[in-house]
Amino acid sequence: MLRDEVAKAYKVIQDGGIILYPTDTIWGIGCDATNTEAVRKIYRLKQRDEAKSMIILLDVDNKLPAYISDVPDLAYDLIEFAENPLTLVMPGAKNISPALINSDGSIGVRVVNNAFCQQLIQRMRKPLVSTSANISGKPSPQYFSQIDEAIINGVDYVVDLDQDSMEIKTPSTIMRLAPNGSFEFLRR
Repeated sequence: MLRDEVAKAYKVIQDGGIILYPTDTIWGIGCDATNTEAVRKIYRLKQRDEAKSMIILLDVDNKLPAYISDVPDLAYDLIEFAENPLTLVMPGAKNISPALINSDGSIGVRVVNNAFCQQLIQRMRKPLVSTSANISGKPSPQYFSQIDEAIINGVDYVVDLDQDSMEIKTPSTIMRLAPNGSFEFLRR
């Protein structure tokens, strides 16, 4: 089942499509983080201002230097010891769609623990875009059943996993991390 869903989602993403999928936090909309046209499809679907960035997901922390110019050593410790999902916003984003990079050159990155996400990212050999499965300005859905029909109908594939789960998951903690190791919490 998991392998089949990874294969189906991978095919859609390879073809430039966008998917609706479960993560280690809330349901997300995603695509290949290097495909600008696919990234723009997500912005249009969410009716979101392109100045509001989305994040990228990685399967392992040793891939960080491929997408961040200067990864502070502290980033690895934070990821290793974080008890809850943690998104790190770091400057020096590279090798991803310019449509994902903030005006200050930063990108938010989360190393996921979700098996589906990890296997999909391994198969893609690229980061996966992640943004909450809602129209911009509306609340983020806690469960699959709360996702707006416009989102479900607007993606190219809905991953058939965890749709019946009623486990309440919260969005990740977000920290801005500078190359010198200084940091600030953006969302706890």
